[in-house]
Amino acid sequence: MPTLPWTVPNPAPPGAEVHVFASRFETRTLWGALRFLARTPGVWRQVSRAPGAYGATLKAEPFKRTFWTLSAWESPAALKDFARSGTHAPTSRGLSARMRDAKFATWQVSSEELPLDWTEAFRRLT
Repeated sequence: MPTLPWTVPNPAPPGAEVHVFASRFETRTLWGALRFLARTPGVWRQVSRAPGAYGATLKAEPFKRTFWTLSAWESPAALKDFARSGTHAPTSRGLSARMRDAKFATWQVSSEELPLDWTEAFRRLT
């Protein structure tokens, strides 16, 4: 699966502080990676409609059993609401036992720095 392009559900206001969230997931098995891939479209639809989401992208390396996410949010609360609702909540609970490793990073940027690229996310997650 190629990288899903930066999707902008809600443009960030000029000069706004943006909360960035990045993650790296490695599944235990190829079967776990396939399950992750199968659930990606539902979560992607959810983020594309999520209140407070300023953008998101996903990079999948299924044969390496590794997935990367990068997203921008209006606030930590908006990210938390997204993570605890809709398709994301049961998906993350259902896949947690299939994960070998998971890493997360958060930081702030100005809305002028959107769309985000992967350079800083990779630096923070490796």
